[in-house]
Amino acid sequence: MKISIIIPTYKPQSYLWECLSSLSNQTFPKEDYEILLVLNGCENPYKLEIESFISKRSSNVNIQLIHTLDAGVSNARNIALSYVKGEYVTFIDDDDFVSPLFLEEMYSKASSDTLALCYPYAFIDGDMTQLPFPLTSHYVERVKFGKQKYIKARKYFSGPWMKLIPSSFVKNFTFDTSLANGEDCLYMFLISRYFKYVDFTSPQAIYYRRYRNNSAITTKRSLRNLLSNWGKVMLKYTQIYLKSPQSYNMIFYFTRMLGALKNILNLEQRFIQTHKCGDIKSYKT
Repeated sequence: MKISIIIPTYKPQSYLWECLSSLSNQTFPKEDYEILLVLNGCENPYKLEIESFISKRSSNVNIQLIHTLDAGVSNARNIALSYVKGEYVTFIDDDDFVSPLFLEEMYSKASSDTLALCYPYAFIDGDMTQLPFPLTSHYVERVKFGKQKYIKARKYFSGPWMKLIPSSFVKNFTFDTSLANGEDCLYMFLISRYFKYVDFTSPQAIYYRRYRNNSAITTKRSLRNLLSNWGKVMLKYTQIYLKSPQSYNMIFYFTRMLGALKNILNLEQRFIQTHKCGDIKSYKT
């Protein structure tokens, strides 16, 4: 098995079918990748609906459906990591989807010390018009340099999506389930001790990032909870770095800390902006 695809899903809607269909239409050989689909939380009627779709529309793809009663995207990803068989791992959210060349091009760029990065395409649910998105601009800026040190493309490391990662990097680490925000950034920092370089696919390998009004990104949370959460994130960054400073890039550590600090200092403004689905720049740092 060359690639394991991890997809957490909670009370999925029709967008999940679009995600799974995009993976059924890959140019990469079907026998060379598996999909680990983790349904977390409520089982019915979602499990039966997913099984029905798989049997009718995605029977040509190796999909393993796993159910857990415990809700939470981090918990779902951690469960999936214990099932990984692939040489490489990629993470996809259930409301996102990918272009047909996504796996083929990503696999051609990844190696034992290199993460493959693809072209990000952001849009609002119901309208495929491409939106201004920081990662898209970063791709355009960095792709011309080809393979390069990962620190040059550090904006990509706000989360595990849009990249292909050697499975040896991720199997020994888990996502922090105690955090409501920032756990994706923290996880990428945690595994950064292993990778050295990144390489970019062509713009034909696309990760389509969907923004929905009721997604986890736009869910309302109190300022008090957000302040407490980002304080914990900064503490955890520091604990990871100080435990093994020789294993982590100091510049990367400080940029992660600055990103978390920026979230705290601009928290009230961000809290307002995250409820305006039109401003994608306010969602990610």
